[in-house]
Amino acid sequence: MHAARVAASLRRDLDLEVELVEGRYGEFTVLVDGEEIVSGGPLGFVGVLPSARKVRKLVELRLRALQ
Repeated sequence: MHAARVAASLRRDLDLEVELVEGRYGEFTVLVDGEEIVSGGPLGFVGVLPSARKVRKLVELRLRALQ
């Protein structure tokens, strides 16, 4: 559910093409151009995941670096 909300936010706010890939329980990884920029890490297994705002900011930084 969290991943779907984050994906929707990235689509809406940054006009990005986003692909959701099913993972293991608690897995939350965000890749930009094949590079991991966000990971839920071990806390993902207990439901502590990065906020949509934090993910969006990190995605924006990575996209700027690619330009």
